[in-house]
Amino acid sequence: MDMGLNGKTALVFGAGGGLGGAIARTLAGEGARVAVADINREAAQATTDAIASADGKALTLEWDIADLSVIDARLKAVEEAFGTVDVLINNTGGPPPTPVSGQDADAWQRFFQSMVLPVIAITDRVLPSMKASGWGRVITSTSSGVIAPIANLGMSNTLRTALLGWSKTLAQEVGRAGITSNIVLPGRIATGRITFLDEQKAKREGRTVEEVSAQSTGSIPLGRYGDPQEYGDVVTFLASKRASYITGSVIRVDGGLIASI
Repeated sequence: MDMGLNGKTALVFGAGGGLGGAIARTLAGEGARVAVADINREAAQATTDAIASADGKALTLEWDIADLSVIDARLKAVEEAFGTVDVLINNTGGPPPTPVSGQDADAWQRFFQSMVLPVIAITDRVLPSMKASGWGRVITSTSSGVIAPIANLGMSNTLRTALLGWSKTLAQEVGRAGITSNIVLPGRIATGRITFLDEQKAKREGRTVEEVSAQSTGSIPLGRYGDPQEYGDVVTFLASKRASYITGSVIRVDGGLIASI
């Protein structure tokens, strides 16, 4: 199946991590030129090296998206190397585990600044070129917590839900320009983030990580954590020309974890 991504320019955030790295490598495997962005340059470079070793094209960008002042400079670097962005993958890190109540106002502001506002600002920066070309993909990775709130991830549940409303509204505004906007929800995918959350839960409850992991997988109909590649495949399909009639949607990649209809 031709995904229609050959020669397209993709910008992937969090591309030094498990989910972002899988997305970046899969897009590159379909012929996209990938800007690999991450706050950790070494992690981003590792993804770039993996893409290059498979004869793909990638550019490493050290990028702290909470710093809105660098948006123009970073995007100019992408445009000079590969051209304007056709596919934008908004994939941000999450806050530490906390209850939703009793959190300091400064913490809410700090994580809004790093998880929500940059997604909106960067998307606004690339939309004009997408509109000019009559084609674009905006895909935002959030969390299953926006559908079924996850205990002790109060700030994540709240802030990521804001992106749900934003993405749906954006889809209505840009659809006629040939641009789609979708949300993808990871369930429990085997990444460093999930390992960290399992470790924190084990510590709070006085249990072993193995016990926590076994309980988690027991609640998943497929009986296992997902592979990052499985997530990357779904995101890459949404980025492709084959997904041209999917917009304003929320796609779950969770092994059946979320029980709601």
